[in-house]
This record gives sequence, C-alpha cells and structure tokens, in this order.
Amino acid sequence: MQNYVAVKKLSKEYSCRQLFVDVSVTIPDRSVFVVLGHNGAGKTTFLRILCGLVPATSGQVDFVHCGNVLTAAEKRAKLGLVSPELELYGELSAVENLEFFSGVRGLPFTLQRAREILEFVGLKGRGHDYVATFSSGMKQRMKYAQALLHNPPILILDEPTANLDEVGVALVDTIIRRQKEKGIVIMATNEPREVCYGDQQLSLA
Repeated sequence: MQNYVAVKKLSKEYSCRQLFVDVSVTIPDRSVFVVLGHNGAGKTTFLRILCGLVPATSGQVDFVHCGNVLTAAEKRAKLGLVSPELELYGELSAVENLEFFSGVRGLPFTLQRAREILEFVGLKGRGHDYVATFSSGMKQRMKYAQALLHNPPILILDEPTANLDEVGVALVDTIIRRQKEKGIVIMATNEPREVCYGDQQLSLA
C-alpha cells in the first residue's frame, strides 16, 4: 500500500481514566473508517490524536503517503478536518477564513479556488459576508469548505452532518463518496446512516 494510516497500540488516559487501550488498525487508501461509541467514550479524542492535536498516552500513528511516513508539518498539508471544536472567525469573511486556514497549513491560496469551493458547499455569493452572520448550517458548510480547499488525501470528520438540513446531508454524502474514490475518510459518528459508509469500524466502549 502506498497510502494508508497505521494506528499502533494507541492508548489514551485522562486522570487515571482509560478511554481506550492498545488500539491497532490499518486504514487503507480509498476507504471509509468509522469510529463508534457512546458520548464520552473517546471518539473525538481519538480523532484529535490522529490529527496531532493532543498526544496519546502511548502508541503511535503513522500517516503514509506515496510510501513515505509524513512529518507533522507534512501531515497538516495532507489533512482536512471538520469538527464541532473547529473554530471559524466570525469577524472575518468566508474568503478571509479560507485564506487564513491556507496560511496555517503553509499552502498557497487563490481567490478562484476559494470561490469554487464555496460554490461547491452551497455558499455561492457569500464569500465576502462575515461568518458571524452565517446560520449554524452555513457554518458547518464553511467548515467543509476549509477542509476541502486544498484537496486533502485524508479527510477526518467528527459528527459529519451536525446542523445540516436534508440538502446539506446530501452534500456530505457526495463529499464522502468523492473522497473515498481518491483517498481516505475517517469519521466519528453514531448516526446509523453514517455508520453504513464504513468499510471498517472501531467501537470504543
């Protein structure tokens, strides 16, 4: 396999409470991996460890692209993240938010690409509006815009359809299907219709 994610004996403990212990799994290219579990089981923490946002208590996560293990900086450029914990900047416009996130990843930004991705997520014509004026559903669409802006090979989704209407849910269906054709999707959810996307599942107790 040239592209995959390898999770090796991953454990996380908070204040003597074990969330999960010795999780090992290989997530291949062109697949969807679903993380399940009740509230507080550690789904979001598991995703945050994969992204490098919090450290594991023990274990290792390797992102392999074109046969090479990515460094932390390289991983930022290859990941797209949609999460309730992701903060958008209400005092900036949609386009300015996209420009900011591109800069954080150390990637080039073009207005043309920003307009294309905003149109794709259903925010055509709203690029210069302040994000503070957006509804919760529009903000969720905006999170997808920033995650997809750089065409990442790995897309990580926490509660993928939160705050979305039926049209928004259909958009997420399209995004997951397209991402699976070219890369990897890792998602945390308990929604039955979303669980069905999974080629592999991990259930956290």
